[in-house]
Amino acid sequence: MGKPKFSRKKYETPSHPWQEDRIKAENELMKKYGLKNKREIWKAETILRKYRGQARKLLAKIGSDDPQVKREIKQLLDHLTRYNILPLNSTLDDVLALTTEDILARRLQTITYLKGLASTPKHARQLIAHGHIAIDGRKITIPSYRVTKDEENKIEYVSTSPLNDVSHPARPSTDIASTLSKKLSDKSEVAVGDKTPEGEKNSRRR
Repeated sequence: MGKPKFSRKKYETPSHPWQEDRIKAENELMKKYGLKNKREIWKAETILRKYRGQARKLLAKIGSDDPQVKREIKQLLDHLTRYNILPLNSTLDDVLALTTEDILARRLQTITYLKGLASTPKHARQLIAHGHIAIDGRKITIPSYRVTKDEENKIEYVSTSPLNDVSHPARPSTDIASTLSKKLSDKSEVAVGDKTPEGEKNSRRR
């Protein structure tokens, strides 16, 4: 168990540092989500790896009558549903089909942008870091904060922020904000809609 005063690294680095395809994919993710560095991608990949690893272990015990196995399956799926990473009534196969982008999409930075509170993902990061964004009245200054499904509609400007003035030059235009909000709404509808057909899920299972 290590000493509490020494924080542990929360991510695993790539096993091979110079893979061209991986580097290209990481650069695209950094641009798309306005990430500060590749460590933020590696953290998301580590989180995803833990979810998938847990799902694989549970799949190996799926035929067991042990109530603890059923309890752990429910806990994992409930957790992923709570963060809107998976829709209701998902299965362990759905967990294996998740991607790094499914994790990055739940960052406060991403959702702040999609709600139309910022004009770009990088702008969203700046607003969060400078204390302009709150969730249910509570200021959050961590761009990587993972937003739950219930918190999505509670993201707003801090009450004391000058950005509450609709004429503030740093606010996105009404048209842009409306378009981005629709994207987030469409994404949420997909998250709670029909699941991927079983055959397709199995074909994507790794």
